[in-house]
Amino acid sequence: MSRIMLFNKWDTSAIKVEDKGLQAYITLQPLIVPRTGGRNVFGMFWKTKNNIVERLMNKLMVPGHKGKKHKVTSGRCCGKAVNKYNIVEKCLTIIESRVKKNPVEVFVKALENAAPREEITTIEYGGAKYPKAVECSPQRRVDFALKMMVQGSYAKSFNAKKSIAEALADEIIKAFNLDQSSNAIAKKLELERQCDASR
Repeated sequence: MSRIMLFNKWDTSAIKVEDKGLQAYITLQPLIVPRTGGRNVFGMFWKTKNNIVERLMNKLMVPGHKGKKHKVTSGRCCGKAVNKYNIVEKCLTIIESRVKKNPVEVFVKALENAAPREEITTIEYGGAKYPKAVECSPQRRVDFALKMMVQGSYAKSFNAKKSIAEALADEIIKAFNLDQSSNAIAKKLELERQCDASR
């Protein structure tokens, strides 16, 4: 019996999520085409049932704002799913050629490395506002890591010769290697430094 492989190229059955907190939130069910159109999603938190590669494609379509620089992230953002499908497939091919490993495994490990464990909230006490460190929920950890990876990639490829597929591959490889020049890793460390100062 032949296995179902992602993009008909990469086997995801042997990939394990090592971070215990994220195991239920990173889905790697076998799919040939990671584009379900949300057929298995019925509510706000059902997005975890989507394959993590499909969630990366969805995030490429709607990366969100980066401060006031909306133009930086929105240049190539459109509803064309086939464009994002091609970008992700090319990105995974680049990762495989550079790292010589299963690119989906590299992406999952990069996601685990870039997911922050704490974040800052503001509490009001006696008319004054204070920053307070709180634990980050697993769902939000994955969302934050995906968002920072995509925003960093769009910023690197904006007004540059580098394509978005190459920029995304660079971002994922740097996050996989815990390189602080990765946008996702830099943001995670900055957030955790602020949390240490706000205990």
